[in-house]
Amino acid sequence: MSEEKGLVIIYTGEGKGKTTAALGLAVRAAGYNKKILVVQFGKNSFSGELKSLKKLNIKIIQGGAGFVKILGDKLPLKEHQKAARETFDTLYKEVTIGKWDLVVADEIIGAAAAGLLAESLVLKLMADKPENSDLVLTGHHVSKKLIEMADLVTEMKVVKHPYQQGILAKKGIDF
Repeated sequence: MSEEKGLVIIYTGEGKGKTTAALGLAVRAAGYNKKILVVQFGKNSFSGELKSLKKLNIKIIQGGAGFVKILGDKLPLKEHQKAARETFDTLYKEVTIGKWDLVVADEIIGAAAAGLLAESLVLKLMADKPENSDLVLTGHHVSKKLIEMADLVTEMKVVKHPYQQGILAKKGIDF
């Protein structure tokens, strides 16, 4: 099998580090002058990694209406679903034009698991990606179908987390 074959990589699980692992791959690929796109579902605010990634000429698209049913979210589910579908449509178009070496679809698995996006769309994205492009998907609650279709799946598991001791998200570590 050729190293030029594009892979589908999934980072999932309840533990911290899914987005961090995916963005670490993006940083690595940038070191090889690869063309990289990061599309984030449900994230629509500044985080430290965005500033850093832009310095590496990594294109970032944030889509969604924020987190669903947490952190004071009062938007109707339909609004979140509409935003997720619009983000997916942008992602799909970008992936299938074939100009990207690496595409990270951050939190797309969580969007599908939460009913914001049909899983069939995620499967279509995986099937229709260009053969030489790598595609990274992140999020909680991955399905067996997505696992079967992927080339690499890593599950992050919580062993200990500062939140369990009442320590909230930390700038530079969590966002």
